[in-house]
Amino acid sequence: MGALDQNLEILNQLLERFKNTGILNRIGGADHDGAGGTFQSRSPVDKSLICQVARGDGRDIDAAARAAAGAFPAWRDMPAKERRAILLRVAEGIEARAEEIALCECWDTGQAWRFMSKAALRGAENFRYFADQVSGARDGQHLPSPTLMNVTTRAPIGPVGVITPWNTPFMLSTWKIAPALAAGCTVVHKPAELSPLTARLLVEIAEAAGLPPGVLNTVNGFGEEAGRALCEHPAIRAIAFVGESKTGSMIVQQGAPTLKRNHLELGGKNPVVVFEDADLERALDAVIFMIYSINGERCTSSSRLLVQDSIRADFEARLVERVNAIKVGHPLDPATEIGPLIAREHFDKVTGYFEIARQDGAEIAAGGQAAPGDGYYVQPTLFTGATNDMRIAQEEIFGPVLTSIPFATEDEALAIANDSPYGLTGYVWTNDLTRALRFTERLEAGMIWVNSENVRHLPTPFGGVKSSGIGRDGGDWSFEFYMEQKHIGFATGQHKISKLGALD
Repeated sequence: MGALDQNLEILNQLLERFKNTGILNRIGGADHDGAGGTFQSRSPVDKSLICQVARGDGRDIDAAARAAAGAFPAWRDMPAKERRAILLRVAEGIEARAEEIALCECWDTGQAWRFMSKAALRGAENFRYFADQVSGARDGQHLPSPTLMNVTTRAPIGPVGVITPWNTPFMLSTWKIAPALAAGCTVVHKPAELSPLTARLLVEIAEAAGLPPGVLNTVNGFGEEAGRALCEHPAIRAIAFVGESKTGSMIVQQGAPTLKRNHLELGGKNPVVVFEDADLERALDAVIFMIYSINGERCTSSSRLLVQDSIRADFEARLVERVNAIKVGHPLDPATEIGPLIAREHFDKVTGYFEIARQDGAEIAAGGQAAPGDGYYVQPTLFTGATNDMRIAQEEIFGPVLTSIPFATEDEALAIANDSPYGLTGYVWTNDLTRALRFTERLEAGMIWVNSENVRHLPTPFGGVKSSGIGRDGGDWSFEFYMEQKHIGFATGQHKISKLGALD
């Protein structure tokens, strides 16, 4: 029996429980049907039914928000040592069920096993990292003045809403939920309706690790129903969201009447700039990895290649050869590098850009059509001969599609890179240190890697500028979002206080 067959056999055993019970909402430590009925979850691999999912709406969100509010005081006041121990047990539980999480995620999203097999372990790393930050999360500063001893401290903001996407749902859920819990907040989690499986696994793991009922609640459903209700609910103090820029704008509007704090990790049309003096072999590897891994369905993908004229022809020729060799196939086959896209609507969007490219006047140098298979498979695609004003260079395609744009000078490369409504990440390849310093200083992006692909380091800030988001994740930046700053001033003497209305 090959590795694919073995993975399928294990997966079928794991999915049996969902076929029998469906996925229910988890509110206050108990299972609940959806007030709006159910909806179907189908696999993008072969379009088969996975299970029925509870369709939450405002009534479910209200119950979950009330549960989170009720659980908040005890979780906030639990000694840091005890909360840390629970979060570490969550990490251990994730590691123990890593294979189950990865297999379910592959089937639910179409992502390749070679990447999802590591995603669960990254989720465990998120919980371990923030568990270790618990003891110092509320630390502040001593800021003396002539008359006062001023001290600061931080306190958890309260119940928060977390809305996560479908591309790497488990890892991204832990990225938001782990620091929220470490800060002392309680959570209402609304997973993407297209990938609900592993959100259920996460809440099971958390409760098995000793997380009290109501501290983490999961409500499934659609954005216009459950998502909107979460953003509008008065008991929810903040919303952490990962997804499209258009949806992020709606979240801000929906939360405005209750003055919600928002952290928005949104889209990108990220440039990777390759200068002629770069290590071209490593640059080629990084360019390919950062657009064609994870099916191209990630916000930090380097979807615009800016390559210097003097090396463009050779670099693109080597790129075409490599792109044509990428293996598209069943996501549970360890040899697969690209699996199916998440759903029919997204498949139609991505493949629709093939005709847009032709209309724009670009050349389809590789791919440009659907790939064989029962699901939503598409060939990895490369557009060449593009200019930055084309739709394929301005709009986020969110698939395994790369647009190559030539440039002549450093100033031209910078102008092209910054000519975008987005500003999430940028990648620069050059062996000229002064150029790298000069270029990154002027590049409009929240995160930039020089001579590297995206290598995430948890203590560093993660987030974008312009239409790519508001706020930062990672390290202490996460606590700044999930906590409120407090200032307390203690008089150190009897300084003069103005007397108003005093009688002589």
